[in-house]
Amino acid sequence: MRFLIPLISSSITSGHYRIISRLLSAHSTKPQRSTLPPFFNCQPPSMAASEESLRKALTEKQSAVEAHGNAVRALKAAKATKPEIDAAIEALNSLKLEKSSIEKQLQAAVSGSDGDGTLSREAFRQAAVNTLERRLFYIPSFKIYRGVAGLYDYGPPGCAVKSNVLAFWRQHFVLEENMLEVDCPCVTPEVVLKASGHVDKFTDLMVKDEKTGTCYRADHLLKDFCNEKLQKDLTISAEKAAELKHVLATLDDLSAEALGAKIKEYGITAPDTKNPLSDPYPFNLMFQTSIGPSGLSPGYMRPETAQGIFVNFKDLYYYNGNKLPFAAAQIGQAFRNEISPRQGLLRVREFTLAEIEHFVDPEDKSHPKYSEVVDLEFLMFPREEQMCGQSAKKIRLGDAVSKGTVNNETLGYFIGRVYLFLTRLGIDKDRLRFRQHLANEMAHYAADCWDAEIECSYGWIECVGIADRSAYDLRAHSDKSGVPLVAAEKFSEPREVEKLVIAPVKKELGLAFKGSQKNVVEALEAMNEKEALEMKTALESKGEVEFYVCTLGKNVPIKKNMVSISKEKKKEHQRVFTPSVIEPSFGIGRIIYCLFEHSFYTRPSKAGDEQLNVFRFPPLVAPIKCTVFPLVQNQQYEDVAKVISKSLTTAGISHKIDITGTSIGKRYARTDELGVPFAITVDSTKDVTIRERDSKLQVRVSVEEAALVVKSVTDGLRTWEDVWEKYPHHTSGSADD
Repeated sequence: MRFLIPLISSSITSGHYRIISRLLSAHSTKPQRSTLPPFFNCQPPSMAASEESLRKALTEKQSAVEAHGNAVRALKAAKATKPEIDAAIEALNSLKLEKSSIEKQLQAAVSGSDGDGTLSREAFRQAAVNTLERRLFYIPSFKIYRGVAGLYDYGPPGCAVKSNVLAFWRQHFVLEENMLEVDCPCVTPEVVLKASGHVDKFTDLMVKDEKTGTCYRADHLLKDFCNEKLQKDLTISAEKAAELKHVLATLDDLSAEALGAKIKEYGITAPDTKNPLSDPYPFNLMFQTSIGPSGLSPGYMRPETAQGIFVNFKDLYYYNGNKLPFAAAQIGQAFRNEISPRQGLLRVREFTLAEIEHFVDPEDKSHPKYSEVVDLEFLMFPREEQMCGQSAKKIRLGDAVSKGTVNNETLGYFIGRVYLFLTRLGIDKDRLRFRQHLANEMAHYAADCWDAEIECSYGWIECVGIADRSAYDLRAHSDKSGVPLVAAEKFSEPREVEKLVIAPVKKELGLAFKGSQKNVVEALEAMNEKEALEMKTALESKGEVEFYVCTLGKNVPIKKNMVSISKEKKKEHQRVFTPSVIEPSFGIGRIIYCLFEHSFYTRPSKAGDEQLNVFRFPPLVAPIKCTVFPLVQNQQYEDVAKVISKSLTTAGISHKIDITGTSIGKRYARTDELGVPFAITVDSTKDVTIRERDSKLQVRVSVEEAALVVKSVTDGLRTWEDVWEKYPHHTSGSADD
């Protein structure tokens, strides 16, 4: 940063030189013309340096500006000559321009804008949401009564998209894997959700405005603070930015105490009033209700669909011929009483889940169709890379499984199938990653867990969870209900096995522990082989041993006459075991919202005076597959349009016929905004044109062939490129209107 000195030293006095040298010495670096890398001013941020290097450059440039400002003031105080002061001011202004340039690029980097006129994330989101609500894809529920946060209605095109997504989900999973589909009630008795752990543990941490009592979700406030600082405070150092990013990355792992400490450390207050906040405390997210008029049978609106499958395992296993592996699936509504719902369809109080429970032998988690996905390569984010601060990278699925990064073949198979499902829907593969849960993020019973995360304007959003839940759920319901939810492997010949037998003497335990007898009996029976044999040895040598009962939270004395422990040899004809569960769980609303964003773009009108909105939905999920337009109001053309419409209906193609006199260009624009992939324009009684939405290319086909061509493409039997090669091309100015 000494490059200012040569500009003014030719006529400056030695005293002036010493003053300026001292002012600049504290900010000196290696002699160079500028600390600004040469590419900052000539390339957009997507090609330029990272956010971290931009922050460092901005800090250095700010220091240089301050140093040169001090130098200018020193020159003026020393009454240097006007040319000397002017040269110093010119250099200072040049530094300020460079600083401003870095600020703009940093702002673009953190906001998601390319700095070249491309919309920022917020502006893009607003444009997409405005279009979605205006065209009735979805709208706030109970709108005329000012709505209720976290509740939304799907309009006609939104319902069609959702229906198409669910139809493809059934085809891709239920039909492809021969799954058993069930449909269970939304109202669930308390005992079921008590056994699953939801009554005690299905919570989020909440804080309250200490003066008004308004509730906020604690992690959301911390997340908003970190994002706000990163995106709008360009003065924070690279180190501070790294700290805030680490907080965001580990947000889900913070305990109530750690979360409260961070809120206090950063001085976070209530967003609306700036009042102080309470310490975080757990809030159960389930909607409570009662079953029957007496109100004596408590229940809840289900927070997930999985429990209905688990409690039906015994019957489903019988229906499947007592064979493993098999999978059961359910699509249905779930309910969560979100503390502060936001982000549109991403966080709502009622939503659609599609869940699969794949039951498998815990000793054999191979999958017969694993070879079909083994060579897929996509973005994966293993926990080791997360802990080291690295980014997701493309990994071959087979390598991830063989190295043990993914726990087993069946889990890997479903990760691959989820990737194919999402990308075929229209999710951008470069904005889709599979993130592995950190060790302290997983439930204690889970063997492995991965989230399919999709990047949208809100950041990376978890849309699918794929977990190996071991045998936890079936065991929990077996213990609570008393009904064994188990499977059996029959042996071709009997096998002699040595089994541990633990027989509590209930009479003696009842006399000793009275009301706590049941807790002690359950704890004794739950001992593993090592614990039981150690107790047997201790009882034989000492006659009494201290035994910890976790449900009582204390040690109790166990005497020799209270329990019998032995090993017996038996012949068994089968192995009875509790199956493990691989669970892919899909948040349908989240997937649909990300699909909306990934499909939305704008393009200029033919005149260039406005931007037209387009949804590039694949035909698979498009709400309407085709439109039929008579070019002008003409009875013959309208009759042909009706014939084509009837053919499309017969072929099962959703379509819309428009015989209004509006210009063809405006009709194209209206249907592009709904994501309709094809338009048939009737301009003769023999041949018609078929226009493709994104390329705006048109081909000429006969009236008789029109419906069949559209059906073949929408059904995936051929591509638009195939159609373009086969049929005569048609050019028309109206296609570009």
